Amino acid sequence: MWQPIRTAVLLFAVMTFLTGIVYPLAVTGLAQALFSRQANGSLIKINEEKIASELVGQPFSEPRYFWGRPSATMPVAYNGASSTGSNLGPTNPALKEAVQKRIASLLAAHRGNRLPIPADLVTASGSGLDPHISPAAAMYQVPRVAKARGIDERKVSDLVRMHIRDRQFGIFGEPTVHALHLNMALDAMR
Repeated sequence: MWQPIRTAVLLFAVMTFLTGIVYPLAVTGLAQALFSRQANGSLIKINEEKIASELVGQPFSEPRYFWGRPSATMPVAYNGASSTGSNLGPTNPALKEAVQKRIASLLAAHRGNRLPIPADLVTASGSGLDPHISPAAAMYQVPRVAKARGIDERKVSDLVRMHIRDRQFGIFGEPTVHALHLNMALDAMR
């Protein structure tokens, strides 16, 4: 009778050691050796000061910056420790109300802009943290950013085009613009 119990306890101890210690240490070691930057959060540094992660959107609200997708994280926007979608379905009145408020804000900030408002400027991504916007969302904001910075719109449009990243491997996803990288490039233009 004790033989099966002893075998079960031994198997439990060995599997705990393998899957709870050996495997995590091996994966962490490989990640640090092969993909150190990504394994440590893809941090962006300016003058050796960590300012942000490339993987998490940032809360830009000043007219002189390109705005990213809305954040769905609560209670603090773009909270990397609280990655989540809004969980509001397309028939939920709360989603409709939130989108209408965002549309009103965009229309107020972009008076006279006749372009259609891109969906990614009024809806959060699945993670609620996406740092990317579509090229259309970036182009929609060009007149506001150019005016706020006193820069020719063509220069800002050219900068947006330079920051468009094509589909991954040419087939996965859609073209994107990393809002933080674009804003950093704008600040460097001066």
